[in-house]
Amino acid sequence: MFVPGTVDIRPMTKADLEIVLAIEQASFSHPWRYEHFLHELSSPHSFPLVAVADGAVGGYVCLMSLFEEAQILDIVVAPSLRGRGIARALLEHAVTVAREKHAEIMTLEVRASNRAAIALYERFGFSRTGVRANYYEGVEDALLMEKSL
Repeated sequence: MFVPGTVDIRPMTKADLEIVLAIEQASFSHPWRYEHFLHELSSPHSFPLVAVADGAVGGYVCLMSLFEEAQILDIVVAPSLRGRGIARALLEHAVTVAREKHAEIMTLEVRASNRAAIALYERFGFSRTGVRANYYEGVEDALLMEKSL
């Protein structure tokens, strides 16, 4: 059983991709592919991180930071571990990395129906800035959010 406070955040490696892909596929109807994660691992502007709980990867965040803007491209926690503080730990670490990279603003897109994620982002000071109509699979809107760093 996961105990809050026992999550470690570290850079994602190629060795993590099997479990990362399993979490991604369990979480999304149109998951990222292996090649997408490989691109994130090799990009000088990408900072993919994993959360390790009880010795296993339980979630991850893909952060991109370029000049004054950072963007969360993907943040996911394994379905069996949701609601236990792992997303919060990933988000806190992503904000820290973005600040270290001298980003001044952080942005993200979230499904308009994902109330838990929206509530988490708002607790972290993200504001709603717009909507991308039918962004997800052509049927669900994406809520655009941002936060000053």
